[in-house]
Amino acid sequence: MPQFISPLEYSESFAVRTYEIDHCKRATIPALIRLMQEAAMQNVIQLGVSIWDLEAQNISWVLLRKSMQVFRLPGLGERIRVSTCPTGFDRRFTYRDYKIFGADEELLIQSSSAWLLMDTITRRMAPIPGFILDFEAKMPAPEKCLPRPEFRFPKFEQANFTKAFEVNWHDLDFNLHLNNTLYIQWMLEAMPPDMLQEKRVAGMEVLYRAESRWNDVLYTETQMLDEHTYLHRLMKKGEEKELAMALSRWE
Repeated sequence: MPQFISPLEYSESFAVRTYEIDHCKRATIPALIRLMQEAAMQNVIQLGVSIWDLEAQNISWVLLRKSMQVFRLPGLGERIRVSTCPTGFDRRFTYRDYKIFGADEELLIQSSSAWLLMDTITRRMAPIPGFILDFEAKMPAPEKCLPRPEFRFPKFEQANFTKAFEVNWHDLDFNLHLNNTLYIQWMLEAMPPDMLQEKRVAGMEVLYRAESRWNDVLYTETQMLDEHTYLHRLMKKGEEKELAMALSRWE
């Protein structure tokens, strides 16, 4: 039986569908991140703090950091349970954990994330309102939470692999920004073919720096650090602006 760590926790079950798998019939990383995102969205709707609930106060959620460990990728048709819960505050940042379970509550994937609230008029960081801070009393104890996504990347020195993209209409989310799952998907595209075909992501850290909009021309660059570790960045062409950075580990 599922073990819930907080009354704020949200859980939903899914079956891995045919359009979510790779050539090995395993769910892809982008597909699983979309399920995490869906669970988080349903959770904030349930708690009354979704972006639509916050519109009147001119504030909105912004994802800053994500750390993920992958123990096993679920296969086609496999029933999985996606669980998510807000886990705390730190100055102006909020934290959220995700876990994906297989049959018999086998832990397949775990992920922690950091968020902030942005003033939608000034485009600056906004303080966390009191009615959101009030949730802290119901959040799980620290020992039941994942480590917060605090990491540093090595300096990006050279691109061993690169790939270009244009942001199309159907790449946008409900804020008319490039969907944050595509940041990760596109950074993982610029990889050696044998890694994509024969290996899988075992872990990943992602730092989101800036938003991207319709018709932006982007490119992703990947630097090989060693045979199992790669450094990625997503750039905006013309401005040479870094939109996101990531480090991936493969096995």
